[in-house]
Amino acid sequence: MLAVEEINRNTKLLPNMTLGFHIFNAYHKDERTLESSVVWLSGQGPTIPNYNCERQGKSIVVIEGATSELTISMGSLLELYRIPQVTYGLFDPFLSDPVQFPSVYQMAPRDTSLPLAMVRLMVHFKWTWVGLVASDDPRSEKFLRDLQEEMVRNDVCVAFIQKIFTGLTEDNHYIYYFLNKLFRSKARVIVIDGNTDTLLTLRVREVAHALVYRMWITSSHWDIAKKPGYVYFDNFHGALIFADQTSKIPGFKHFLKTIHPAKDPENIFLQSFWNSAFGCTSKVGRVDGAVCSPNASLDTLGLSYLDMTMSHQSYTVYNAVYAIAWALHEMFLVRSEMESNRNGNNSGAYPWKLHSFLKNIQFNNSAGNHVVLDEKKKSVANYDILNYVAFGNDTEVLVKVGEFISEAPLGQAFIIQEKAIVWPRTWGESERERKGIDRYVGRETETEIDKEKSLLSHTKTLESQISNTSSLDQCMKCPEDQYPNTEKIQCLPKRVIYLTYEETLGMALASIAASFSLLTALVLWVFVKHKDTPIVKANNRDLSYILLFSLSLCFLCSLFFIGRPSAINCLLRQTTFGVMFTVAISSILAKTITVVLAFRATRPGSRSRRWVGSRTPISLVVFCTLIQVMLCAIWLFLSPPFPDADTYSDPEHIILECNEGSLIAFYFVLGYIAFLALGSFTVAFLARNLPDTFNEAKFITFSMLVFCSVWLSFLPTYQSTKGKMMVAVEVFSILSSSAGLLGCIFIPKCYVILLQPQKNTNKFLRNNPIS
Repeated sequence: MLAVEEINRNTKLLPNMTLGFHIFNAYHKDERTLESSVVWLSGQGPTIPNYNCERQGKSIVVIEGATSELTISMGSLLELYRIPQVTYGLFDPFLSDPVQFPSVYQMAPRDTSLPLAMVRLMVHFKWTWVGLVASDDPRSEKFLRDLQEEMVRNDVCVAFIQKIFTGLTEDNHYIYYFLNKLFRSKARVIVIDGNTDTLLTLRVREVAHALVYRMWITSSHWDIAKKPGYVYFDNFHGALIFADQTSKIPGFKHFLKTIHPAKDPENIFLQSFWNSAFGCTSKVGRVDGAVCSPNASLDTLGLSYLDMTMSHQSYTVYNAVYAIAWALHEMFLVRSEMESNRNGNNSGAYPWKLHSFLKNIQFNNSAGNHVVLDEKKKSVANYDILNYVAFGNDTEVLVKVGEFISEAPLGQAFIIQEKAIVWPRTWGESERERKGIDRYVGRETETEIDKEKSLLSHTKTLESQISNTSSLDQCMKCPEDQYPNTEKIQCLPKRVIYLTYEETLGMALASIAASFSLLTALVLWVFVKHKDTPIVKANNRDLSYILLFSLSLCFLCSLFFIGRPSAINCLLRQTTFGVMFTVAISSILAKTITVVLAFRATRPGSRSRRWVGSRTPISLVVFCTLIQVMLCAIWLFLSPPFPDADTYSDPEHIILECNEGSLIAFYFVLGYIAFLALGSFTVAFLARNLPDTFNEAKFITFSMLVFCSVWLSFLPTYQSTKGKMMVAVEVFSILSSSAGLLGCIFIPKCYVILLQPQKNTNKFLRNNPIS
């Protein structure tokens, strides 16, 4: 009202025009908010979407939003028409998204320095055991995260975290549960933040004792001074409030003193407020109260009804009205220059045309402060620290006792006047003196509380911290080998865990490894027993023996991963695995090369005949294995694996594991095996259709496909797991890839040797020549 009156008197701002406004109720339900928005769009009476029967008095901008939820609810409808929404509530990063909310403009400054300001206050008074209370919404969630990070950096402990849910604020069981938990907590300093609607319950509770015996730190976002008159004033006596700094607007106090319902009879809100504040009625003959005095003035009211200094939200609304007025002024000025024949007619003031002017608007308000809507140019908020004082005669005041200037030089940002602070009533009393009110809050409501616990959020604390039982304001961090108990008052020893043979997983993996190793040994026995048959002699039987022997050891090397990690275990674990798999894969590579040489040797005059039957494939296996041995030796010499203990992944356990030492060396070993596997797969794939007797190339191609698939799946899984599961993943990969090689290459041969021996003879081969 003040801003509109000033603008209409200003001959330089919107000359020859009269600015007006409509007031609509802001409901707490989405459906009612949308209904109010449709009424605003379509006019009073029957509301028909997309139709408006009112020819005059059509508003083109909405000033809204004590909460972000209200802005979001209205935005879903208003955005269809690109109607500008100027919000006066808290700055919310979520509303800054230009894709979801292109028509929303936030007037409030960024409050990113509020967590730092509050922690500076805690550090100054050495409050190191602090509880946190906040409403359950995204903005408060981010505030809690930022505040906790700042507290950790300054060695301030979080005693508990309690969220207040909007849907449960009327549930007495929920409120008693919260008050009981609050009273039983050792934290006597509580930070509370959130929107007024959600936290309203805490202000109007008659059970006030749990609130009285605390030092409350809050912000002006949640105005503890604005409350019904019947509420105990002592609830938050002594609280310290961080209020956004505002400047005095000239003429505001005079405006409040002169305002009266008689001067504005159409303003039903003012009339209702007047009757409530003064306890009177404007109509003669009513029996429910005295007739309001014509000389009544707002400056005689207490703080609970009205603060004569402009609040942060009022200051923001004041600036919002001026921002819209200047944007309209610029728009009409540009249009008058382009279309001089309009003569100031505002019939073309469509809402969407205002966006380009609102985005770029800048001006100085009547207090001399610079106002800008562009979020990139917004400054970080500064804060006055106010002390809330309630007197015995039901009067209250807010006294400035300090300030926080976010951009001030180091050491000058935080200023506090300790002597000016009025502390809570029982501040400084011992814990014993406060025990007498335990019955008032606690025991009689515990049965009801237990029934409601499934609906409530549970208190969260920093995982590694406990309270020092000898002091209410001190906390300590548990040693690395201990963790805090449920009550956060004692450190308990962590249990040591690792993949053991006794547990089901370890027993299963060990049994599978032993079984497959034995199976491989049986296959080797079958091949040795039938060494003179064609199927065994094909593709170099010596390579088959080496491959089977190495596969048997591959299965057994997985046993190094099970059991308590030791120095020897950790040294042999990866190196044995790397060398054995290199022998196996290089044997397969030599086998595929043997197939190619055998095919080329059948050509007349081919030079490949001299290589067939030679020791060249064996030499290839030895050469490839030596390279891997050298890599492992360098790894063990420069940065060998060693036993280690992980105390961070699991808050209640110490995980014993082998630290790989050099991850680069570890991945070099794996990379070399992958290189050999890729080479084997490529050669086998190219030779898969060569017309050779008992050609293994097809089986090798499929076996290497299985092998590569297993290890490609291993890498991301290995990186995303911790502790015992990380070891189990590697053991499973070793067993499955080894089993894939054994099954794909040798099972078909064993089938022929044992079940179809008639095909494993020279006579059969002579009668069935290669096509």
